Amino acid sequence: MLHAHTVEAVRRAEAAAMARLPEGALMQRAAAGLAAAVLELLGGGYGRRVLLIVGPGDNGGDALWAGARLAARGSRVEALLLADRVHEAGLAALRAAGGRATHDLDRLHAAPDVVVDGIVGIGGRPGLRPEAVAALERYDGVPVVAVDVPSGVDVDSGRVEGPHVRADLTVTFGTHKVAHLVDPASTACGAIHLVDLGLAGDLGPPALEALQPDDVRALLPRPGPTAHKYTRGVVGVRAGSDTYPGAALLAVAGANTGLAGMVRYVGPAHVADTVRSVHPEVVGAGRVQAWVVGPGGGDDAGAMLDAARADGVPVVVDADALRHVAAPLPGCVLTPHAGELAAMLGVQREPVEASPLEHVREAARRWECVVLLKGHHTLVADPGGRVRVTTTGVPWLATAGAGDVLAGLVGALLAAGLEPHDAASVGSWLHGAAATEAAAGGPLTATRVAVQIPRLVRETLSGAR
Repeated sequence: MLHAHTVEAVRRAEAAAMARLPEGALMQRAAAGLAAAVLELLGGGYGRRVLLIVGPGDNGGDALWAGARLAARGSRVEALLLADRVHEAGLAALRAAGGRATHDLDRLHAAPDVVVDGIVGIGGRPGLRPEAVAALERYDGVPVVAVDVPSGVDVDSGRVEGPHVRADLTVTFGTHKVAHLVDPASTACGAIHLVDLGLAGDLGPPALEALQPDDVRALLPRPGPTAHKYTRGVVGVRAGSDTYPGAALLAVAGANTGLAGMVRYVGPAHVADTVRSVHPEVVGAGRVQAWVVGPGGGDDAGAMLDAARADGVPVVVDADALRHVAAPLPGCVLTPHAGELAAMLGVQREPVEASPLEHVREAARRWECVVLLKGHHTLVADPGGRVRVTTTGVPWLATAGAGDVLAGLVGALLAAGLEPHDAASVGSWLHGAAATEAAAGGPLTATRVAVQIPRLVRETLSGAR
């Protein structure tokens, strides 16, 4: 499991580690990891031009000590100092290694091969001062390596307010931070490289989790030697309408990926005929262990939700059915995108997109159930505040019908016996990973995502991923 922690948790862990270690040991470990990452990015150090943009805190000290290591490897290192006082020992080390430092942007030499952002660290406030903005604009287009987090983002919320660094690579220390995983700040991080500082035992519970292949493998349902179709779980789908018959096909496709023992479809007769012509193994009404309700339901979505809830089993509530959620739904899973969640919460879409972590937690508390907020990094929150982040997927997944497939997939996992939080987060991970494989670097459709899921599950179970 990949964990992310808050600034407070990191500060406590660093303080505990510094009490055990020689003075300056943590910064030296961080600087060594940062310098190694820059060297790897550049493909070597000798003759390379490195610009450090340095603020007043320890983040700037990490950059300066790393710069000293790079200068010792033959790099031409310059530091633009944005404060009257910066980390003194780091600055002295840089100069001793042959690096240069100046407070004047116009006194810098030739354009660098890489810019190292040591402006502000995890204790900084959102936004950047004008002198930092001017320096970044001067070297627009040059690869940027952020030290710990891109300067200017809100570390604990993932919010972005005002100017901020957009990094090609972020080198972080000790643990991931919330901003590395949560939009919109995560989009400013580029690739993320974690340098181990030995803090794991002092960090405490994480603020966020992100499933990794081993975690998914452990959670995936597997049939036992005496299993039959009913013991493996039956998932029902109530979806589709005269206007949107395809939504039923896609929701069924997500449910009918082999993770549950049987799929039932209940909907308009002509839609049911179409569903069974494509998926002949799908049957009609009967007992289920979970329902998927809403995709393409149109005006009938409210009645679909009422009928599903009457069975007393977990329900995945998606698309049109979300408009009919008025009371708490314990044991269920809501799967809105930002616009749908905004409507449910009675706010505009922009605040949800600006602070998705805050809003998904609020929604999970309000409706007392798991809420899966779809996005670049999908968030899955439970009523107690626990959140998992999905980091699989590709931009090509933003395609019509993909959410219908996801709803069906989550429903199948619920029917197979996973708890709602696990079903939603495993389903989201599989959905994103299947899309990545199906896209292969190019466009894809929702149907191709569904087709890819059984192959992805096989690879995951075998350890091939």
